[in-house]
Amino acid sequence: MRVVVTGGAGRLGRSVVAGLAGHGHEIVSVDLREPLRLALDGVTERQVDLTDAAACDALFAAVRPEAVVHLAGIAVPFAAPERQIFTTNSTIAFTTLQAAIEHGTRRILVASSPTPLGYGSPHGWMPEYLPIDEDHPLRPWNAYALSKQTIENTVATFSRQTGGSVRLGVFRPCFVISPEEWRGAPTQQGHTVRERLDDPGLAAVSLFNYIDARDAADFIDTWIGAADEVPGGSIFYVGAADAMARKPLAELMPLYHPGTEQLAAGLTGTEPAFSITKAERLLGWRPKRSWRSELIDSDESPLS
Repeated sequence: MRVVVTGGAGRLGRSVVAGLAGHGHEIVSVDLREPLRLALDGVTERQVDLTDAAACDALFAAVRPEAVVHLAGIAVPFAAPERQIFTTNSTIAFTTLQAAIEHGTRRILVASSPTPLGYGSPHGWMPEYLPIDEDHPLRPWNAYALSKQTIENTVATFSRQTGGSVRLGVFRPCFVISPEEWRGAPTQQGHTVRERLDDPGLAAVSLFNYIDARDAADFIDTWIGAADEVPGGSIFYVGAADAMARKPLAELMPLYHPGTEQLAAGLTGTEPAFSITKAERLLGWRPKRSWRSELIDSDESPLS
């Protein structure tokens, strides 16, 4: 298919562009930043400010994609003033979806985040149950998380508006690890993956979740192919099949999230805090990669 990937120059976007192109799609990568000049067959790049409704409309009028993967936006909490984060992310999502639908796009998958759950709140937070699935209540406490919840509501609105003629979906990628980060490049928090494993406190705030960017790209390709078979507006957690931790979460969660002893007791071995059962059940997708297999020069062995 002809697929527009917004935010195609970002940490996740680069792997999504490469992965979808590898699956045979014709990709138009759109970003506010200057083109990366990717040497990939079937990939073209465009520099567009998606907050500009006229520019966004012109893009979709020219490209007329069959599918859109919307990743664009301010990607890190507190990376900009709170109002800017909320208005930018919310505006980009609405403008992109509206223009795509008006110009004939019939498959649209939008990136959200696990952050609307509310973890990391300065006034404390506890999950209602573990592992967390798509039905768990959301309690956002910062502009980034609120923008992601708003984006999910925007997807639901357009899904109702189009009555199923456009297939829309949401995925919540866990903490994204790009291929170069397995080789020591800093993650979005500034430390390396190995440092994240050596100091559990670094990963604890996000409940030790993560996803290899290439596995996220495979999920997106799977969703594009199966969009007609899944309920419109469906939301999916997309994470690794294990936790970003050397010890079981039954042991680590209570240390960093007091009061979770009983909730975490059911998480055995390497089991993560986020359930990916829905993606497996409805789409047949499972991640292929783990930090145990991908971390370069790792001397770690799987937990028994």
